Amino acid sequence: MPTNDRDQSLPSAPADAAVRRPTTALVLSGGGVAGIAWELGVLRGIADVDPALAEAVLGADVVIGTSAGASVAAQITSGVPLDELYDAQLRPETAEIEVAVDAEALFAELMGAADGATDAQDAARRVGSFAVRAETVAPEVRMAAIDGRLTTTSWPERDLRITAVDAGTGALTVLDPSSGVPLRDAVAASAAVPGVWPPVAINGRPHVDGGVRSMAHADLASGAERVLVIHTVPAGVAVPGAPLDDELAALAGSAVHVVRADAAAVAAFGSNPLSPGTRADSAYGGRALGAAEVAALARTWALDAPR
Repeated sequence: MPTNDRDQSLPSAPADAAVRRPTTALVLSGGGVAGIAWELGVLRGIADVDPALAEAVLGADVVIGTSAGASVAAQITSGVPLDELYDAQLRPETAEIEVAVDAEALFAELMGAADGATDAQDAARRVGSFAVRAETVAPEVRMAAIDGRLTTTSWPERDLRITAVDAGTGALTVLDPSSGVPLRDAVAASAAVPGVWPPVAINGRPHVDGGVRSMAHADLASGAERVLVIHTVPAGVAVPGAPLDDELAALAGSAVHVVRADAAAVAAFGSNPLSPGTRADSAYGGRALGAAEVAALARTWALDAPR
């Protein structure tokens, strides 16, 4: 059964271990259909320049995915080669649903729904209530799009954590291979954008987009020695949920590298990052940025360096 707000610290090696394998975490943020393509592009760009570093990133000890990041996390832990996942973003054929959404207006509406909240969980509960009342496409239509994203219906034998929010309580739910929840339901719940896509039942309770609490949930990587956060939100841009900088404070003592969306990414995302028409340009932009970030990431991760 999934648990709420549980301790997500990574396990430590035995105190008497002569050599401790570095603990690594990959954090993938929300960002819509454009975000999926962009994040895969960033990973592909890293692989273009430093295949060994990309292998270490893709093989991170823990992978944390929220919303779009949940789809990417499920894909890259499926065993399907990264180049195939990336190339799929460039093909015009897609199961994604075209929907007319203005991201700035939607964020404003969600922030308005949270007005008057007493704390972060109450804000998430209020947004969840808004999501439950909203008219959206039929659940089976949305699930068909999720099925089109997934390369497998099975959880990997890895520490994959997918985030969603209980619409009734506003509490965080972290889903993993031990949760007993189908992978497709976990991914769909994590990406159930309030007011756009229908909530998804997890153990009989409606759940919505993990981004309602946080676009990244980087704090769930607490305990990792090295962390890579791939984040679709540029610095200084306000979105619903916890600010990334607050979450990074929880990673004190970790070596952290953050890849944030740049101007090219913002242009590729456009006003509607949920549109499948954003995929190719977002993938290209992510690939260029990923390649440019390799030197700094390699210094941060330095997998052969003692800590």
